[in-house]
Amino acid sequence: MMKNLRKAIEGRRTYYSISDKSPVSNEEIKEIIDFAVLNVPSAFNSQSTRVVLLLNDNHKKLWNIVKEVLKKIVPADAFPSTEAKIDNAFAAGYGTVLFYEDQNVVEGLQKAFPSYSDNFPVWSQHTSAMHQFTIWTMLEEVGFGASLQHYNPIIDEEVAKSFSIDAKWKLIAQMPFGTPTSEPAPKEFQPLDERIVVFK
Repeated sequence: MMKNLRKAIEGRRTYYSISDKSPVSNEEIKEIIDFAVLNVPSAFNSQSTRVVLLLNDNHKKLWNIVKEVLKKIVPADAFPSTEAKIDNAFAAGYGTVLFYEDQNVVEGLQKAFPSYSDNFPVWSQHTSAMHQFTIWTMLEEVGFGASLQHYNPIIDEEVAKSFSIDAKWKLIAQMPFGTPTSEPAPKEFQPLDERIVVFK
């Protein structure tokens, strides 16, 4: 049963303990992606967000790439803990969503509207963030747990090569997801009166 919007937003949390089980079909996961990409707004209706959904061996392949890249730059004595985190918190999941922004679109807008040129890369990030939040919330709503990771830009080249990603697509974030195997830590909230200002 679909939750109302407030409940879905309230329920979204960061899950690091996930399994490779899915509460829904792959088709339903794809429908979530389709819905978000079709309906989430973007500055100037740019529709610059691109999403790659990795399942099964492709999901595992991504996190093996991350490990191989990190192995070259993380000190040897620190790598085992890094590897364990990736294996147990990210690769252990059911799939990963990759969020990209198409720089052809961003650069095209910069040329078309030069007075706003500096803003379009920022607005592109805003668009990506809205897609990330929407997909994250919708995945949680159907029973998944997810987290948002940022191993870009160090993995960008290898990921693009391995999955034949357009060179003009800029990787923004990675979202591993799976069925939660434990509850997330309770969230601590800062006082609202320190974060919101109301003028009456």
